[in-house]
Amino acid sequence: MNRKKFYVIFCCCITFLSTLGCKQTPTQSADLQDVLRDLLTQKEPTPIPKTVKTPTQPDPEPKPYKTSDIWEHIAHNLRFEQTPHSRVKARVDWYLSQPEYLLTVNQRSSAYLYHIVKKIEQRGMPLDLALLPFVESDFRPHAVSKQSAVGVWQLVDATAYHFGLQSNDWYDGRRDVLASTDAALSYLSYLHKTFNGNWLHAIAAYNTGEGRVKAAIKRNKKVGKSTHYWHLKLPKETADYIPKLLALSYLLKHPETGFKRPALDNKATTTILDVGQAFNFGVLAQLLDIDKQQLHDLNTGYLRHQSPEQGPYKLLVPLTEQALMQSPFYREQFSRSYQVKLNDTLYGIARQFGTSVKKIKQINNKQNNLIRVGEKLLINQANINRTLTVDYQISPYLEQQATPKQATIEHHHTIVSGDSLWDLSQHYQVPLKDLLDWNNLQSASILSPGKVLILHLPTTKQAQPNEQLNVPSYLDVLEGATQLKEAPSTTEPNLPLD
Repeated sequence: MNRKKFYVIFCCCITFLSTLGCKQTPTQSADLQDVLRDLLTQKEPTPIPKTVKTPTQPDPEPKPYKTSDIWEHIAHNLRFEQTPHSRVKARVDWYLSQPEYLLTVNQRSSAYLYHIVKKIEQRGMPLDLALLPFVESDFRPHAVSKQSAVGVWQLVDATAYHFGLQSNDWYDGRRDVLASTDAALSYLSYLHKTFNGNWLHAIAAYNTGEGRVKAAIKRNKKVGKSTHYWHLKLPKETADYIPKLLALSYLLKHPETGFKRPALDNKATTTILDVGQAFNFGVLAQLLDIDKQQLHDLNTGYLRHQSPEQGPYKLLVPLTEQALMQSPFYREQFSRSYQVKLNDTLYGIARQFGTSVKKIKQINNKQNNLIRVGEKLLINQANINRTLTVDYQISPYLEQQATPKQATIEHHHTIVSGDSLWDLSQHYQVPLKDLLDWNNLQSASILSPGKVLILHLPTTKQAQPNEQLNVPSYLDVLEGATQLKEAPSTTEPNLPLD
């Protein structure tokens, strides 16, 4: 009898718990208009409750979504939280008013986007950062802002210098899409660490400067306000900057809104070639059997037809890595022959010559790892035996006057509380290294309030260049032989930066 009662009570409990569970999990649905309407509503950021993680049960890393289309790959791996806000809705409306915007700018980015995505993923950074060149410059390598920020990542000279980009009369690393990507990601990584892992603060600082964002956070803390990005008082351009990024991110994830997402293969259509010596675009284009103007268009960092004598010598070429390695020029100039010996393996040969098994297989068009004694293999190793330059010294046709030294004036800055060397270098638009040299300081030097720093700032009156020489015409024969033009073309469609 007791056992029967226990069974009845147990069944009742199971029924009650099942009913309660059903009541607590109602089906939720929302159409597109509901989602867009919700973006109009400004809400307080929802605090994320802190949880104590045990070292024995770490959260597994989410596996990246992989697909054959790179834009779909980006869309499915965006990580930034979409906080409903009226400024985000305004930017969504702006993008929806020109639904083919991304189709247009994708044409300028198609040769580089795969490489940018890979660089971001290799650093373990959020893939949302791949959208920044579109927000910054509509992916225009030649873009120059009113603040003299240059390139797709809109880097100013001091930041570019600090993060290792070269700049001279022959080459500007800020215009080099892949070189500037490395510098921009290093800068963003630094800002992310500076702002204690807060990406919105870091990206805002990337746009307006580290000092402004720190000052805004300090003001809010002083009056007891939230320091979340949406509560900071920042310049209008920066206040619209994050919403523009989040709106583009939102529309990529919701193509049903009518915003057109481009189709682009998730594979490399270009590859980086390290020439290893100074080169001329005309000569190299002929040897690689590719169009010289296309080579210029892919490598916008080079300002002339010839690379600097001291480098860099890296070029983006319109070939896959496999196609480049199979080209006659690469096999002749960047490989050497090796005869397989007893007990050799591809892995051992790769280690011996500082290359990889994959590259050896590619250059020899091998589908497997089998090799035989006596077989001759090509090993990818630079073996340049010809010059890739044209001697312009026979005529001043392409010689340019040396850039005159800019006139400067000595300026004194008195340190106040909160000043930092990096903030001052950005404020005065001077390289941090120069600021340190002028004042015999180290990067870790402590600035004491009241101390006076010396800066050498450009004057408003620029030094006048000497009158240029008349251009002779007798070098036309050489020009025709190397198929050179007077300057690389910079024509490209423009979109307004708003």
